[in-house]
Amino acid sequence: MEVSPGQMVDDDRTLWARLQDADEQALTDLFHRHSDAVYNFAFRRTSSWSSAEDVVQATFTALWRRARDGRIDQLTLDSARPLLLVMAGHECGNVLRSSRRQAALADKLELTDDRGGTAPDHSTVAAAKVDDERAMSDIRRVLDRIPAKQREAVELVVWADCTIAEAARVLGVPEGTVKSRLSRARTRLAGLLDLGSTEGLR
Repeated sequence: MEVSPGQMVDDDRTLWARLQDADEQALTDLFHRHSDAVYNFAFRRTSSWSSAEDVVQATFTALWRRARDGRIDQLTLDSARPLLLVMAGHECGNVLRSSRRQAALADKLELTDDRGGTAPDHSTVAAAKVDDERAMSDIRRVLDRIPAKQREAVELVVWADCTIAEAARVLGVPEGTVKSRLSRARTRLAGLLDLGSTEGLR
């Protein structure tokens, strides 16, 4: 988040404390500070840009609902990002289930575009997004072959740049456990991916 010289900016712990009092501006500030990280995390989890957008909205909506209900626990880390990513992980599952239900309904109703003619050309940006989704889908298929707890460690530490300590805190495990899961994940992934396809996991 860009800040003009001299502008005071609350740290995450202060914003979180304000959020416990259902402060809407605190939610807005947290959104501006961390929504990009949540968006990128969600894309890597869902392999879909549109689903990632839904996850961002669902994550911060759920956070605000908890704030309004007085169910916001004290933030024990310096950054709210690791906790938001864990929340986003739960929302990814909800969004994916909803997407599958919608796709199944469309198949049942045989919804097709019968207007005839050729489909409009995709813009360069749209085509690039499709390529990103395909590449991410390939990586996800490999990741799905390792245990869920190892995947979670990879997503938080390797992809989302959380520290070992932050990941351990939000996952509720010792730091050594996170290190062990990362080590086992990298060993298994090395056997599943060739050198050309591991770039996204580094």
